[in-house]
Amino acid sequence: MIRLIDVEKHYGETRVLAGINLEVGKGDFISIMGSSGSGKSTLLNLIGGMDRPDKGKIFVNEEDISSYNDDSLTIYRREKIGFIFQFFNLLPNITVFENIQIPLLLKGITDVVRVKEYVRLVGLTDKERTYPFQLSGGQQQRVAIARALIHDPDIILADEPTGSLDSQTGNIIMELITNLVEETKKTVFLVTHDQSIARFAHKLFKIKDGAIFP
Repeated sequence: MIRLIDVEKHYGETRVLAGINLEVGKGDFISIMGSSGSGKSTLLNLIGGMDRPDKGKIFVNEEDISSYNDDSLTIYRREKIGFIFQFFNLLPNITVFENIQIPLLLKGITDVVRVKEYVRLVGLTDKERTYPFQLSGGQQQRVAIARALIHDPDIILADEPTGSLDSQTGNIIMELITNLVEETKKTVFLVTHDQSIARFAHKLFKIKDGAIFP
């Protein structure tokens, strides 16, 4: 489903990714471990269409997304990608329900029933009219997970999704992510520096100095 061929990325004089080759099948749950600055978040950004490689190609469903123009990348992100971030990235002035609804609205879809179902799936039925600042960190990440999945993307990109949480809450969040993505057969890239979080994935890769290896 996803193929990276000799992918390189530089920021100024620094080479962040040094010729990455990687192939991932549909429904795979991949964990990429590495220290800060190793290139793991940059790799997610390239797969998610938020940046382009300086060299090499990225194929998703046999389409070369590294050749897409800005408009095509926007559509790709909107249709194919669900993002889960370390710091939740919820809009503070709208409710749980409205935050989860955003990806549908971007696609011109109004489906209250679907939003309510995803609120239920992440265990926040009694919180849908609550604002993010009224929630715990774990609850905010549950909102972010529902938002990432509601528009039925093919690929979930999770960048340190438990990095702002204590270990117990982090494990609960990872169990939730694992159960939801296995039910929906999503392809998942999880970036983490934590071995206990990486173990939730089906396959583990390590990244160091811009190179990736099993």
